[in-house]
Amino acid sequence: MCMEMGKESMDSGSIPAEIQTLSMDGLLESDSLDNKAMEIKQSFAPIEGKEVRILILGSMPGDASIAAGQYYAHPRNRFWPLMATLLGCVLPVDYEVRCRMLQEHGIALWDVAGSAVRPDSMDSAMREERPNDIAGLMARHPELRTVVFNGRKSEQLFDRFFQRFPDVRYLPMPSTSSANVSYSMERLVERWKEMFGMGL
Repeated sequence: MCMEMGKESMDSGSIPAEIQTLSMDGLLESDSLDNKAMEIKQSFAPIEGKEVRILILGSMPGDASIAAGQYYAHPRNRFWPLMATLLGCVLPVDYEVRCRMLQEHGIALWDVAGSAVRPDSMDSAMREERPNDIAGLMARHPELRTVVFNGRKSEQLFDRFFQRFPDVRYLPMPSTSSANVSYSMERLVERWKEMFGMGL
């Protein structure tokens, strides 16, 4: 379980990054603009515990996340503060503890795109997307009843590659990106509460 508000966060190590940026022929990219336009970027493995009741899906890690090897590593992205607030936890400093916070509450985290050509972090620049095995993750967790889309792009990609099941709730949520200026943290909290349904 996560710690209650007002207590200090736990100590932990780090999670190794499983990420690489490849060129079209499989070689590491150079810094030229032409090569950057052809970068194939790859997603991470899912954050996934033994029991998953809620699956949160992004589109694909941004460049700051890829550089750090961590989901939502951009300092202005509000995903981790939002999760801590919703779960009644102190926001852990350590990434591994943040991941465990989700796992202990039955929440999995992944991206719809396993790889895509994208020269920067903008979802609008993505092309040649190839999906992660979302269907496989859902099959591993028959207890999963809610899929949450963090932003419009993740929902669009999901519907391109996968079918929706009638016994699963699919909830489009406003993006936690700082670029989503129309949503304050307070508004995000109010909307994202819906993912808990009848509660944890």
